[in-house]
Amino acid sequence: MKIYIVIFLTIFTLTCKAQSETEYLSKVQIEQDLAIVDDILQNKSSYQGLNGYDYRVDFNDYLNKVSNQKITQFDFGLFLSKTIGKIGDRHSYIKDYDLRDSLYFTLAFAPINDKVLVVDFVKDIKQYKLWNSKFPYLHSINNIPIEEILPQIHIGEILAPKDAYRTNAIRDLRDIETVFRTLKIDLPNPLQITLSDENGNKKEISTKLVDGKNRATLWDERFFKNTFRVKEEEYNDKNFIKKFFSLKDNVGYVQIGEMLEKESSPAFFEYLNEFMVKAQNSDAIIIDVRDNGGGTRDLIQELAGYFIHPDSIYVVNATKQRGKLPLDKELKESLHSRYLYSMNELDSEEQEAVDKFMNSFQPMYNLSKEKFSEYHYYILNGQKITKGKYHYKKPIYILANERSFSAASVLVSVFKDLPNIKIVGVNTDGSSGNSERFELPNSELRGKISTMVSFQKNGKILDGIGTEPDIVIERNLDQIFMKEDYQLNRLLEIIKTE
Repeated sequence: MKIYIVIFLTIFTLTCKAQSETEYLSKVQIEQDLAIVDDILQNKSSYQGLNGYDYRVDFNDYLNKVSNQKITQFDFGLFLSKTIGKIGDRHSYIKDYDLRDSLYFTLAFAPINDKVLVVDFVKDIKQYKLWNSKFPYLHSINNIPIEEILPQIHIGEILAPKDAYRTNAIRDLRDIETVFRTLKIDLPNPLQITLSDENGNKKEISTKLVDGKNRATLWDERFFKNTFRVKEEEYNDKNFIKKFFSLKDNVGYVQIGEMLEKESSPAFFEYLNEFMVKAQNSDAIIIDVRDNGGGTRDLIQELAGYFIHPDSIYVVNATKQRGKLPLDKELKESLHSRYLYSMNELDSEEQEAVDKFMNSFQPMYNLSKEKFSEYHYYILNGQKITKGKYHYKKPIYILANERSFSAASVLVSVFKDLPNIKIVGVNTDGSSGNSERFELPNSELRGKISTMVSFQKNGKILDGIGTEPDIVIERNLDQIFMKEDYQLNRLLEIIKTE
C-alpha cells in the first residue's frame, strides 16, 4: 500500500511541476525549426511568394527579437501561424501550440450583415434568442472596439474570403481567454462589454466569465444539421441516408455534408443515382453544400453525369503542381485522384477543348516553369461521364455558403456558369491545394502547406477568393435563431416564380 502511495505522490509531484514550469525554446532551437519551414516553403509550397509577401523578412525580424526574450511554444506557434497565414494558402495551418482554456463567455455570438449579434441558447427548444433585445449587438470588449479585435482572432486565416473569416472569428469570441491570449492582453474577470442598438446607442455590462462546463453553447449551424459528425459507416446505411434527399412539390433536394469518396461510401452513391432517376421529371434540383468542409471530387463527377450534356466537353479547372520535374508517380496519382490530367493524357477532342479554353484563359498568376508542372485540367466530357445516365435539362441550383470549403468549394466553382446551373447563397471559402504535412522537432508543432495552385475557369485562384453566387441569399434572423432554414426556403420561393 505504501508503495502505491509513493508512486502516486511521485506522479502527482511531476505533474504539478510540469504544469507550473514553463518551458522555453532557445534561439538555436527556433533557428533550426525556422530553417525547416523555410526549406519546405521554398521547395514545396505552391502559394509562397504569389501575393508578394516575403516571409523571410518576418523570420529575420523574429530571430532578432528572440535573443532578448523568453519564447514559449505558444509564442512561437502564434508567430508561425500568423506568418504562414499571410501566404494565402487556405489549406495551410500550424497546430499544437494552443493552451488549455479555463474562462469563457456565458453568451454566444453570431454574424448578421456587418454586425456581431449577441445570442443565448434555449436548450428546451434548441433555438437561440437575443441575449439583450434592446441592445442586440456587440460593440466592444474591455473598451476595445470589436472591429479591432476580429481581424486578430484567426491570424492563420487572415487572407480567407471576408465572409468566411468573419463568421469563424465571430463564433469564436465565446472562447475569450484564447482571444485575449492571442491579443497578448491580460483577461479581467468579470469582463466589461459594450452593447449597442440599431441607432448606435450603447450600454455597458459587466459579465462574469465561467469554466468550460458552464460556457455558452457555441453558435454553429452545423450542430443542427443531419450531416454533422456523421460516422463513415452511416453513409452506407440506406435508412440513414434517406434523410439527405427529398422530392417535395416536384423539387428535388440533395443535402451533401461531406464530399464523400465513392469507394468508401458506395451506398450513398447508389442512393444518389436512384434518387436522380426519381427526380428525372422534377421542375428543379437543389444541391446543398453549405457547411461542407470538403473531401474528394467523386460527387462532382457523379453529379456531372446528369448535369452535363452527352455531346459537350467542358474544361472546369486548371491546376499546376509544385515539385521536382518531371512529376513522380505519386504526385501524378494524387492529381489523377482529383480528375486532373495533363494535355498528353487527354484524347483528341478533349485536347481541342483545352486549346479553345486556353485561348481565352487568363490566370491571375504566371507560374514558374522551373518550379511547377505543366497545366493539369479537370475535364467534364459528356461522352464519358453520362453513360447509363440521363441529361437533366431543368434548372439546377447549387446552394453554398461561406463554410463551403475545399472540394465543396471546387464543386461550386466547377458548376458555375454551366448551362441550367446557378449558384445560390453567399461566397464560398475557396480552397484547393493538394496538401502536405510536416512536423517541427524542437517546438513539436505540426503544420500543413499546399503543393498545387488551382485556378477557376475565370483565371482566379480558389484560395482566399472563393466563388461568388449568381443569386445572393444571406441568413435572416430566424435562421440565426435556428427557427427556419431561410436560405433554402427563399430559394424554393424563387424556384416557384421562375
